[in-house]
Amino acid sequence: MSSYFKYSGPVRRLIYTTNPIEGLHRQIRRFTKTKGSFTSTNALYKQVYCAIKRIEQKWAMALPNWALTISQLDIFFPCRLKIELN
Repeated sequence: MSSYFKYSGPVRRLIYTTNPIEGLHRQIRRFTKTKGSFTSTNALYKQVYCAIKRIEQKWAMALPNWALTISQLDIFFPCRLKIELN
């Protein structure tokens, strides 16, 4: 865990949020946990579909300070990023 703190704040935030499966599960669970039970399997599928649509909108937003974060990643991991930094 201490190696995690050698990175700057923006890089730590990126590392902390890079498990998309856990994040997706947590957000779907937040939408479905308020329901006591579903009338049918189809009702559950519809609820999960609507949750995923809302989650996709949120994931499409740009990350704050992305230029700073990508620059710091290039410093910490030289020769691993295949992009041009202008």
